[in-house]
Amino acid sequence: AKRLLDDGVPVQNILYVNTEYLEYGYLKTATDLQALYQEYKRVLCPEGKVYLFLDEIQQIKDWEKFVNSHSQDFVEPKEMFISGSNSDLLSGELATLLSGRYVEFEILPYSFHEYIRKEGYEANRENYLQFLQMGMLPELFYLQTEDVRRYYVSAIKDTVMLRDIVHRYNVKDSQLLEDLFCYVVNNAGRLFSISNIVNYFKSQGRKTNYETLSTYLSYLSKAFLVHKAERYNIAGKELLSGNSKYYSNDLAYYNYLYRGFSYGLGNLLENAVYLDLRRKGWQVSVGVQGQLEVDFVAIQGDQKLYVQVCWQMASDEQTAKREYAPLLNIKDQFRKVVVSLDEIRFPNNNGVEHLFPWELATYNV
Repeated sequence: AKRLLDDGVPVQNILYVNTEYLEYGYLKTATDLQALYQEYKRVLCPEGKVYLFLDEIQQIKDWEKFVNSHSQDFVEPKEMFISGSNSDLLSGELATLLSGRYVEFEILPYSFHEYIRKEGYEANRENYLQFLQMGMLPELFYLQTEDVRRYYVSAIKDTVMLRDIVHRYNVKDSQLLEDLFCYVVNNAGRLFSISNIVNYFKSQGRKTNYETLSTYLSYLSKAFLVHKAERYNIAGKELLSGNSKYYSNDLAYYNYLYRGFSYGLGNLLENAVYLDLRRKGWQVSVGVQGQLEVDFVAIQGDQKLYVQVCWQMASDEQTAKREYAPLLNIKDQFRKVVVSLDEIRFPNNNGVEHLFPWELATYNV
């Protein structure tokens, strides 16, 4: 909207509605939204193309009908920008109604390159290490102390859980949901099954079952608190059921709230690499090649990229061999890279390239 104004679009041609603002509390249905739009046109009389920005639109019942109706209107030129904080936003009916008439963007917290651009830093190992131990939710950059940042991250987590999960899905055991999120954050990058989690909670004296935890995990994913990476059979080119990996949507949840004993910077690095791949529009899975595992198989259209993530390889020759082995075992023509935070660059190994993590965002396949 700001760019449109900077480009000379008249202010009266832009309507911005955030359904969480108290002024718009009366907007309950698509009919209410249509009435607001008609009143806007009557009072401000915009001439030419109109731009509608509808924020947190999932709060309005049957909002799809409003969007679909205006997407079919070729008499009044307009563009619509809608946002929501649940992955169900463009599923089911709306995706069918608007097929071929919308473009979807997934907005993640700041990347490393956005971080250094904002702070005026260089892309190097020292600044990347600092990046891994922070959080990239934009508001964090305006908070001055660690305690205030911790309270902010906790508030974000609580708000998402209460508004987008507990209230939306009528969750009965909010403490179990919180503990499950803590478990996933502290096990990011590790293969586990829902049965593993059931056994863990039972060992802690907690009563739960497979169905409940499976449902709660899906809620955490839909609310963008975590992301699921399923296993992918490289030879068979198919997804596998069973164990999966989960990654946190922002490193802040671990760094400020849930520091675990067996978690390290290597786990944070793997989580950050996963998010970078998602930012570039890749579908990301965990590769399975016989008994070997590839951290990430990234697929976009007819392109693939195989990525292995390692903290450092220079100090141990066996570590380097272990990290390169799964990639060297793949015989197709797609690019293969090892990403690590070593202080030196490793040479190309039979077609497998070595990248520093900050290079992945600009890496072209």
